[in-house]
Amino acid sequence: MKNDLQIAVVGATGVVGREVLAALYARDVPAEQVRAFGSERSKGLEVEYGEDSIEVERAAPDVFRGVGLVLLATPAEVSRTLAPAAQASGAWVVDISSAFRSDGNVPLVLPGFNTEALAQVTKGRVVCLPGAVTTAAVYVVEPLRRAFGVVRAQVTAMMGVSSAGVRGVAELEKQTADLLSGREPEPHAFPHRVGFNLVPQVGGFMVNSPWTEEEAGWTLEAARLFASRGEAPVLAGTAVQVPSFYGHGLSLHVQLKKAGPVEQVRAALKTSPALKVLDAPGERIYPMPMLVTSDPTVHVGRVRAFPQAPEWVTLFAAVDNATRGAALNLVEAGLKLVERPV
Repeated sequence: MKNDLQIAVVGATGVVGREVLAALYARDVPAEQVRAFGSERSKGLEVEYGEDSIEVERAAPDVFRGVGLVLLATPAEVSRTLAPAAQASGAWVVDISSAFRSDGNVPLVLPGFNTEALAQVTKGRVVCLPGAVTTAAVYVVEPLRRAFGVVRAQVTAMMGVSSAGVRGVAELEKQTADLLSGREPEPHAFPHRVGFNLVPQVGGFMVNSPWTEEEAGWTLEAARLFASRGEAPVLAGTAVQVPSFYGHGLSLHVQLKKAGPVEQVRAALKTSPALKVLDAPGERIYPMPMLVTSDPTVHVGRVRAFPQAPEWVTLFAAVDNATRGAALNLVEAGLKLVERPV
């Protein structure tokens, strides 16, 4: 990495932003090459960077002069404003929000899956990443696609409240305290109370559609990613907001083109460096969000098949949505972009 490269982390005080800073520090990026940006109310705060701290600056379209790489850990509406401004200033931009995932002119990249897309010359300087659920599902499906072929994957995603950022975490904390004190809390970050409840809606609903934006995003993102493989298994399902803080759990039902015994399915999963197979249910060993915290791999297990329908395989996976689902992918994609040969 160039010694004079300036990296801007936008959304630095949020759940993902703090993980991005930790990932940059783990890559030995010096503090003097990192700038932290946030909202007006975050301006002047200090964020940790290893043993140092970085003062948060206010994010605005005119602040990116001299910055070579902008990592956006921001909501979609913020990314839509700041990404073009950073691009115009000459910076490379990597965005984790949904702002550009449906834009065919903006490359959708999942490091470790289609990293080669970063080496291609693009018209603009903006790259976007898939969401955490798509990331986990694609990592699970890909080794099965290579070994057996895959028709479709049906997903039920149980999503921790950190999917809504710091305000989601704060709301579950408050709701839990209220309910334990006999008070019925009002929802703000979510459409209904999430404390001691399950809400089968994550994000808003699509216009004239029964699918939420989160669910529709899985199908679109998977189709774009698998297009580079010459075939596109369909990914669809239901997103459920659950009363846990960090990490997502995914129940996947995968239809294979060629049936294979569970042992072969498990062996195929073990070939992927993006996965960690935990599959000894008799010993109570299986994926759980509490085990995947800060783990860059996706955990997968509970592998089962049905004799009556041997082409279907059922699995359970867990992913740390803040670390693997966002921060590590942001940093890896960004550093590969700026390290490209000119």
